[in-house]
Amino acid sequence: MDVVIIGAGVVGAACAYYASRAGLSVAVVDRGPVAGGTTGAGEGNLLVSDKQAGPELDLALLSAGLWHDLAGVLDEGVEYEPKGGLVVAPDERALKALRQFAEGQRAAGVEAREVPADALPGLEPHLAPGLAGGFHYPQDAQVQPAQAAARLLAASGAARYLGEEVTGILRAPSGAVRGVRTTRRELPAPAVVNAAGTWGGAVAALAGTELPVMPRRGFVLVTEPLPRVVRHKVYAADYIADVASGSAALQSSAVVEGTPSGPVLIGATRERVGFDRSLSTEALRRLAAQAAALFPVLAGVRVLRAYHGFRPYLPDHLPAIGPDPRVPGLLHACGHEGAGIGLAPATGALVAAALTGTRPPLDPAPFDPGRDFGRAAEGA
Repeated sequence: MDVVIIGAGVVGAACAYYASRAGLSVAVVDRGPVAGGTTGAGEGNLLVSDKQAGPELDLALLSAGLWHDLAGVLDEGVEYEPKGGLVVAPDERALKALRQFAEGQRAAGVEAREVPADALPGLEPHLAPGLAGGFHYPQDAQVQPAQAAARLLAASGAARYLGEEVTGILRAPSGAVRGVRTTRRELPAPAVVNAAGTWGGAVAALAGTELPVMPRRGFVLVTEPLPRVVRHKVYAADYIADVASGSAALQSSAVVEGTPSGPVLIGATRERVGFDRSLSTEALRRLAAQAAALFPVLAGVRVLRAYHGFRPYLPDHLPAIGPDPRVPGLLHACGHEGAGIGLAPATGALVAAALTGTRPPLDPAPFDPGRDFGRAAEGA
């Protein structure tokens, strides 16, 4: 075995897929099922619209192209839908901020088209009146996250060890990685990839190193099946600020989208409360109110269920991707916060390049797992 990947979410599956395509023999181990963690609690967002110009946007643009290619390889079960995104502004001040944001994105290769207020109904007929305008992002897309992870993993051909918790990282006398120990077996390999998502910090600790991954809880509401009343992924401009914020307090901003099967998904909240799985009625109340303000037609719609998950948060809002300089043979692929599904293919491609010593598809330096997260966060 050339590499063991810890984590069977979409990031681990993408790492397995691209490592296998590079000619490596791969094993994937997870204490639960495929997509049993953050991936299974995600909405399947493949977004460029919410990312400012910089390393994460570069990663998102690379991934957008790779997802498009993967949609032609994987079967229809992934529900790849290039429906585009629409960011709306409630007033002229917010619209001006969106213009400045979009200018930087365009320079990086993002397609962003300003939509005047009177043209918004042509894109979304059920939007609330009185909005100042918005921006349309045709590169935004969506997949069904659990199915995407399952099909990527299947296509990789990797050996799978599910329901097996990793209890140790095997090390040689030199300190280099030589495999993992699970609750059932040892899996020898000269390389181990930490794709454990929110639990990435715990896996790093098993190898005697540190990665400051923290959980950031989020809730999603799911409505009854409806005709396609929401055509794009639609969100208010304040969502961009929430994504970039490092606040531990509860934050919520309306993110609304239809699905091929009919239900409307309503997010998004963010708060750092550890692994507290209790239901927050305040978070759900805010989501419902904000969604109805954006789409009044939803005010009388039944919510069938709510679910939540934990985003793997790193202090500087960039994932850790690539070799750990402190532990030879250990690589990381975690800390993507709420963007892991969208960024998974590019992450997998970077990890495969690092494993094989080939040229990476983009500069991996900003994602170095050995960077000073504290200092980076202070400058953010």
